[in-house]
Amino acid sequence: MRAITKIMAAVAVGSLASSVQAAETIEQRAAACFGCHGEHGQSETAYTPSLGAQQSPYALIQLFMFREKLRTFEPMNDMTKSFTDDDLQKFADFVSRLPKPQPPTDVGDPARMQKGLALAQANHCNSCHNADFSGKENVPRLANQREDYLNKTLNEYKDNTRHGYDGTMADVMGSVSKEQIADLAYYISHYR
Repeated sequence: MRAITKIMAAVAVGSLASSVQAAETIEQRAAACFGCHGEHGQSETAYTPSLGAQQSPYALIQLFMFREKLRTFEPMNDMTKSFTDDDLQKFADFVSRLPKPQPPTDVGDPARMQKGLALAQANHCNSCHNADFSGKENVPRLANQREDYLNKTLNEYKDNTRHGYDGTMADVMGSVSKEQIADLAYYISHYR
């Protein structure tokens, strides 16, 4: 299923790449992003992050890493390869102004929420990412991000298949078990 999703995303990105560059405003150019990241940056696509209200400095760094292939995901690498530095900043600023992701309608299982809260406190997630997980500067917003995306990303930091621009997340995730990662992702995605 993941392979099909990746192929579909690559085809969509390839066909949209030329229209992204031909569009004049950032809003027109960003419309292609919503095909994968959801309307107004609220993802409904498995393993794809919501972009809404992401910190501009963080988004800028991620877009730069995709453009330079320091972070590899072919659809994003293709989409950003022709971006100028100015384009990267405009997209990062645009993303930061999108509405923040909404929490799921269910409030979450109380036992899992309590486990997740304890893990977030023990690992200082609520310090670096702010007490409300809104992020700051080059630290991403996590609150109400897709649970599947959080779980995948945290596991990638743990097994060192995803590299940040520094080693902080790999260090933090080193002592967190896979079961704990699932509880942490559940908690953050349901955070209110």
